[in-house]
Amino acid sequence: MWNSIKSVAALLLSFGLLILANGMFHTLLGLRAKHEGFSTETIGLVMAGHFVGLLLGAIYAVRAVRAAGHIRAFAAFASVLSVAVLTHILIIDPVIWFVLRMVAGFCMAGMVMVVESWLNERAVNTTRGQVFSLYMTINYFGAGLGQFTLTLGDPARHELFVIASIIFSLALVPVLMTGASAPKPVSPQRMKFRELYAISPLAVAGTMCAGMINATMNSLGPVFASESGLNLHEISTFMAAVIMGGILLQFPVGRLSDLWDRRSVLFIITVGAVLAGLGIIEAGDHAVYWLFAAGAVYGAFCYTIYPLSAAQINDLADPDKLVQISSGLLIAYGTGAVCGPIIASQLMGRYGPQGMFYFTVAAVGGLAVFTVWRMARRGRSAGVKATYLPLGSLGMSSKQFYNSTLRALRKRR
Repeated sequence: MWNSIKSVAALLLSFGLLILANGMFHTLLGLRAKHEGFSTETIGLVMAGHFVGLLLGAIYAVRAVRAAGHIRAFAAFASVLSVAVLTHILIIDPVIWFVLRMVAGFCMAGMVMVVESWLNERAVNTTRGQVFSLYMTINYFGAGLGQFTLTLGDPARHELFVIASIIFSLALVPVLMTGASAPKPVSPQRMKFRELYAISPLAVAGTMCAGMINATMNSLGPVFASESGLNLHEISTFMAAVIMGGILLQFPVGRLSDLWDRRSVLFIITVGAVLAGLGIIEAGDHAVYWLFAAGAVYGAFCYTIYPLSAAQINDLADPDKLVQISSGLLIAYGTGAVCGPIIASQLMGRYGPQGMFYFTVAAVGGLAVFTVWRMARRGRSAGVKATYLPLGSLGMSSKQFYNSTLRALRKRR
């Protein structure tokens, strides 16, 4: 195990820096947009641009990797991303910011794809599951720790933008210095949405719901916290609590869903997420630490919806079509991620900061009702279950590492 980790340590360091900077910048931009006088509705539209770019990058960035190679493509993505981050403070305009968010999202997807494909090549089947678990742990803790870097400066000034650009640039160094041979890029093989929905309507609905609520929290969570009267340190702590809370239930929920009907576990999780969302609304009238606690519980429930949905469809799908399934789910997640911040921001503009959680509670509550309906329509599958694997707070990547780990664990059964 230790030898396997040492062989991918440089790549995991690059990934950790990417996620740290991305988590920091996501929160920073929401706060800066509010400082610049953007309306909440406009902020939602601007932040949705990031997820448009992520979706496009997850589908098309492989062309740049194939044309230039992994190292050159990674360097190009990192350079453009650093420029995009700094350009935000040179041109204060929501339309320009939307375009910059798209560019940043595309580059981020490309960089994660490069790291993930490299990790996939270096990991061996006997330790792939352990490396994947470490990869996901870095995902959540990197994004959570990124929130605390906001306290290094004032969001109204330029220093934090420079720090984010520096961290994105530093992510280049471990990849450029690695002696590993570059793997062959794999083109995504997509499945028609109709075919995907036919395999598991609930999994598709759950994936879209996860995209909506996760992207809404990542984009508008800082705006909610700011409009609720929290200071910068409290905003950072609230966002970190939500993101790091996402890792708390991954193992127990995965274990339960591997033993029980996944739909029953998904129903329990959705009910818990609804109650946690209502708890955040209620906590606004109490001491701030209640808001932190409610946020951690909310993250613990909400960030398990996506991997549960993926596991549900993998149970029912042909094992030879895992790549197509993952690519189809990527489209579903991305669609939800684009729509979520836009819808939630409109409700926040009308009902105040609580409008964000009115939306997420309604979305997850709708998924709970749909789960019960699907359980009534289709009996429990008697087939062999796929292993539950966590999926990161970022939501989208090439899923190459995920698929290979799933296959390796299936072979070991």
